[in-house]
Amino acid sequence: MVLIDAHPISRLSDSDPGPSDPLVSVVIPLMDEQETIRTLVTQVLDVLHQIGRRGDVLLIDDGSQDRSWPIIEELAGEFSEVRGIRFRRNFGKAAALAAGFEAARGDVVVTMDADLQDDPKEIPRFLEAIDAGFDVVSGWKKVRHDPWHKVGPSRVFNWLVGRLTGVRIHDHNCGFKAYRRQIFDQVKLYGEMHRFVPVLADARGWKVTEIEVLHHPREHGKSKYGVGRIVKGFLDLLTIYFLTRFAQRPLHLIGSAGLLCFSFGGIGLTILTVMWCVSRLSSAIDDINLHERAIFYYCILAILLGAQLLVAGLLAELMTAMMRPNIPPYSIARITGDAESKSS
Repeated sequence: MVLIDAHPISRLSDSDPGPSDPLVSVVIPLMDEQETIRTLVTQVLDVLHQIGRRGDVLLIDDGSQDRSWPIIEELAGEFSEVRGIRFRRNFGKAAALAAGFEAARGDVVVTMDADLQDDPKEIPRFLEAIDAGFDVVSGWKKVRHDPWHKVGPSRVFNWLVGRLTGVRIHDHNCGFKAYRRQIFDQVKLYGEMHRFVPVLADARGWKVTEIEVLHHPREHGKSKYGVGRIVKGFLDLLTIYFLTRFAQRPLHLIGSAGLLCFSFGGIGLTILTVMWCVSRLSSAIDDINLHERAIFYYCILAILLGAQLLVAGLLAELMTAMMRPNIPPYSIARITGDAESKSS
């Protein structure tokens, strides 16, 4: 059940927001959502109109096989605020969001799913949190209308993300979020990293918070995510942990593992060597033959693995130094004084 009635909006009334009102971009990735697009767009525009904010609605068609794109074209013809982007095939939600962020015109970007489970009435609350000084506002579906096989793994995943990254929000998977547009000059999406934007933003010093949002049962279509999402999510979490902690210093991670293996192997071989010498010098102890002991080979393997990891870490450091991206390893909040006058 959706709380806002869908109806066409006249954009010519005297109460319409003027050109000086802040522009809000709403990015909606979708695939095969022909039953819900029109309802959602009219609801979003209605809400933005009621609160006096100009709307910029971007519909990203991620390879739909139904009538989603013709409906998007119709909406773009009816409303000047609506634009559509159609992919040649399905590239995934992260790619759809990246395309939307690139095309967004507003200083604030709101993302939401197209299946009508997210309620457009919550948009003003996201904007209030942004106006209060936060840079990323994540939705929290505290009461969630999804099957148990999605809710259970999602809760475990969110707990793991909080433990590993320190960004303790309840629902990293929620697609209902709001961002300051400038964040995406420093945070780039690829793969399936869209759910980790709050983590990536927090790592660069942006302020992250969350708000509780309504979540409606799905009435049309079916979920696009299966069991494979759990495995992919865990692997992406490992990637995010590496990127946020060691992207500028890979040797600290790889080299530490290498030193640990090298140390265990070296200590083990030292102990075995002492035992071999003692057994040869003392008649009270049977001779120890190292090649008959499995631990001897494990120690050699640990030394070789440690040496390889150390070399890999050094090569990673070299690649980081030689191929450093254009994005600086810092994020500036404000400039004042001489620095400000020079930059203007």
